[in-house]
Amino acid sequence: MTRRPSTISITVPSPRPSLAPTLSARSINRRLSAIEHGNNEANTTAEHAITEEINEIKRYEDFTTIDWVQDAAHEQLRRKARRQEKAGFFEREGGIGWRRKLWESYDAGQGWIVVSIVGAAIGLNAAFLNIVTEWLSDVKLGYCTTAFYLNEQFCCWGSDEGCDEWHRWSSLWPINYVLYILFSILFVFVSAQLVRSFAPYAAGSGISEIKCIITGFVMQGFLGPWTLLIKSICLPLAIGSGLSVGKEGPSVHYAVCTGNVIARLFDKYKRNAAKMREILSATAAAGVAVAFGSPIGGVLFSLEEMSNYFPLKTMWRSYFCALVATAVLAGVNPFRTGALVMFQVKYDRDWHFFEIVFYIIIGIFGGLYGSFVMKWNLRAQAFRKKYLTKYAVLEACLLAGFTAIVCYPNMFLRIDMTEAMEILFRECEGEVKHEELCDIQHRWPMIFSLAIATILRTFLVIISYGCKVPAGIFVPSMAIGASFGRMVGIIVESIHLAFPDSSFFSTCEPDVPCITPGTYAFLGAAAALSGIMHITVSVVVIMFELTGALTYILPTMIVVGVTKAVSDRFGKGGIADRMIWFNGFPFLDNKEDHTFGVPVSQVMTSHLTLLPSSGLEIRHVEKIMTENIFQGYPVVEERGSRALVGYIGRTELRYAIDRAKRELIVPPHAKCYFTAKPERPDLSTQSTGPAVNFDDMDATRSQLSVDFSRYVDPTPISVHPRLPLETVMELFKKMGPRVVLVEYRGKLTGLVTVKDCLKYQFVAEAHDNPREDSRFAGQQERLWGIIKLAAAWVVTKISSVSKGRIKLGEQEASPQRRPPTIVEPSGLASSPATVRGDARRGVESVDGRAWEEEGMELEDHFPLTGTGGT
Repeated sequence: MTRRPSTISITVPSPRPSLAPTLSARSINRRLSAIEHGNNEANTTAEHAITEEINEIKRYEDFTTIDWVQDAAHEQLRRKARRQEKAGFFEREGGIGWRRKLWESYDAGQGWIVVSIVGAAIGLNAAFLNIVTEWLSDVKLGYCTTAFYLNEQFCCWGSDEGCDEWHRWSSLWPINYVLYILFSILFVFVSAQLVRSFAPYAAGSGISEIKCIITGFVMQGFLGPWTLLIKSICLPLAIGSGLSVGKEGPSVHYAVCTGNVIARLFDKYKRNAAKMREILSATAAAGVAVAFGSPIGGVLFSLEEMSNYFPLKTMWRSYFCALVATAVLAGVNPFRTGALVMFQVKYDRDWHFFEIVFYIIIGIFGGLYGSFVMKWNLRAQAFRKKYLTKYAVLEACLLAGFTAIVCYPNMFLRIDMTEAMEILFRECEGEVKHEELCDIQHRWPMIFSLAIATILRTFLVIISYGCKVPAGIFVPSMAIGASFGRMVGIIVESIHLAFPDSSFFSTCEPDVPCITPGTYAFLGAAAALSGIMHITVSVVVIMFELTGALTYILPTMIVVGVTKAVSDRFGKGGIADRMIWFNGFPFLDNKEDHTFGVPVSQVMTSHLTLLPSSGLEIRHVEKIMTENIFQGYPVVEERGSRALVGYIGRTELRYAIDRAKRELIVPPHAKCYFTAKPERPDLSTQSTGPAVNFDDMDATRSQLSVDFSRYVDPTPISVHPRLPLETVMELFKKMGPRVVLVEYRGKLTGLVTVKDCLKYQFVAEAHDNPREDSRFAGQQERLWGIIKLAAAWVVTKISSVSKGRIKLGEQEASPQRRPPTIVEPSGLASSPATVRGDARRGVESVDGRAWEEEGMELEDHFPLTGTGGT
């Protein structure tokens, strides 16, 4: 009875006095918890600081691959360190303060802020490029007397047949012809010279490189501000010159450059490759959206063609970025017609089932066109890389001059390709710019002209795509398909007019035009685009958004389906995938299914450079790193046992050694330990104690052991030697590790990388489909000899006409050097010895630069034969 009152008096105090003890207890508890976990927080902060320093070093390593598994682990460590740093500032009296709520809201919405800013910038840039491109295309033909900066459409606003304010440069057509050629050469010269001098990466389309960058391949400067600036300046010049190149592929490149430049202003994206990958995928969608005026098609294009990792969050951000970009473009309204692109059309007629036969013909043409262009363009690229690297500007100028000479006489080749598609897509009823296109009297001349335009444009695309100016292949392919489709439409219309009472045309109404040739041009453009890129769903949606005609979705699907079937018969992958293979980028396409039927042990590298977990001196480690160029080393307990301990990257090991020398001043004979143990004898003294961890900054010259265990990845991905190679390739595609170790019963037997998988894939494909490339190499040699003879003849004639006053220096042809590819363009794998030898000399790159020793061939993979048991 005496204990009960005392218990009650302690445990049930009055409410008001209890507040102070409760707050005091919470404060004491928080302080005790901070003391208890102080070491863990300090270790986390130190680990975070080291990780950030190593990532900063890796940021400058060109032609390496991001390890997405390590990147995810670093992001978790980064978040933990950030929470600990902000804990004291955000938490007040044990609760979450308003500052933390505000900061969390900003952090959660930062992604939407970035994609909004990026989308607006892409829309403004697209509007600027559209306006400048149209003016440059028209200034070759004439000028506006009221305002020189106006193109023909704005100068003659409201008139489809020209006006008095728009003047040709001369009343004589030969003078106009010469000026047309000179303007084309001038535009291309400026564009190629700027690209060569300031941003070599601005040349070409950029889609194949962006696909590799999104998968984790590092190409420093490819998405930088200089590339963005030069691409935006030179793209209108290249398009305005009349070259058979388009702006839609480069639109994706400058859009992704915009996203990269803006996102790097935010620390959240600058230090996180996975977050940056989301922005790049979203901006790729916005680039296609502004190029075609198709936001949904842009999102599907990014999903189908660009990204190998496309979660729901990325899809929403891609949609929002494309929406903002197209909204800004529509607000600027560059064409003053309300249309986002010039070749937008509307169809109000229905189609007939008998036309499916002709739709199938158009689909077959699309598949054959894509296969033909890809085959011969790759041969042209091989010739360009082998012989014309030193003459990039001259080559572009000659191409522009030849294109202008050939295209000026043809009405469909003379004008800009987007304007040509606008004319070809239109129906014959209403206002038509070129009445000859719909005139019955000129039907067969139009068919002949369209056939010539199709053939010449195809040839020009083959030789032009890949020259050293910003160049895409979307619109040229669509223009080729449109000219072929319009030709088929006119032929079908002629057949109907010749046999109107045939049962084949029984579904046609009597007083309504039965055949609409413009729809055939529209379907031909879809077929050619699908054939050259090997994309299906996104093409259907893009073409639907261009026309807004629900009735033509089924014909478009039929045409694209037939094109896809024919294209797959001649090979997998579009022009972007073929360029990835040609340039030798380490890229595994997740759309491809392989059935090799071999275990990973047949592909792995079995002769490895290993590091024992203890006893190795620093000078020996540095010698190992000097003697090879591997990007990482497995760590084993002992060389003889090969019991796997972990894996350490080259950058981490180099950083650890440099830091130990700088802060601990260790001698070269100091022992390295790659595993942390509770106690280890210190060779510098007679006492026993733990090995020196150089985060404790007690620098002394007497330290003879140093602990590298924190830089070792103790849990690398490892597989069994009998695991099928296809499963290992899926690991690389889905998880994205840099290297996969192969161990059997705890012992390391080898390792495999993306490069090893690609080498085996190419060797297997070359064995199954052997090619005769010796004859093609001889043809290249003969062609180069003819070009040199022609150049020598021109130099001699110019010198004789000018009586020696004008002398053109004759340069020797550039020596043949092996391109930096994992395989040769023939599809056969390079020998490792040749690769190592070429790597030290420097090998010619796609843009004419020499890859450095840590270049693409030396990218973070191992050759098929190692250095033996080091």
